[in-house]
Amino acid sequence: MSETRRVYAKQGFGGRSGFGRRSALVLVDFVNGFVDPDILGSPAIATAANNTVELLEKFRSLHLPVAHTRVVFDDNGANHNVFTLRVPALKKLTERAFESQIVVPLTPREQELVIKKQSASAFFSTGLSDWLTFQGADTCVIVGCTTSGCIRASVVDAMQHNYRTVVVSDCVADRAQEPHEANLFDMQQKYADVLSKEDVLVQLNSLE
Repeated sequence: MSETRRVYAKQGFGGRSGFGRRSALVLVDFVNGFVDPDILGSPAIATAANNTVELLEKFRSLHLPVAHTRVVFDDNGANHNVFTLRVPALKKLTERAFESQIVVPLTPREQELVIKKQSASAFFSTGLSDWLTFQGADTCVIVGCTTSGCIRASVVDAMQHNYRTVVVSDCVADRAQEPHEANLFDMQQKYADVLSKEDVLVQLNSLE
């Protein structure tokens, strides 16, 4: 055990919340702009999106709630914010822009929720928590990008809304490996269960 892990273990971090009675899948910002390394993405994010296809189909086959998020700003810039000041490229993510469209393999179905957000967290000013409550979900399974940004923000908010929270390690990604790994470690210690896609599929099959 590394010194870092020893310190966390000694202080009682790294617990598990597990799965509850009903899980929902939240796909955070799997849009063209965040997949393409020439825009705002990376090859790792493209791989994570492809890895998510099987998991999405499993949730659909079990008739479990599915929510997608997109970052969408007004064409006229009326809702630009501090986020766009810090990352001006986000201004390109408008309603009809190619960059803001969800990638084709993960195209939402008619009954699935699609959230348009202007901040990092999938929960901030979006009504996602109310929708999950209405769906009877007590567990959030979170995939998407980026691990250190919108995933982390969404995970922290999910936990703060009292959802059991699961991050699927091979279905999230970042622009660089170092922040990806550091944030997976930290989320596992404090906010979420970090599991592989295969482990999540096994868990879903056992609940089925």
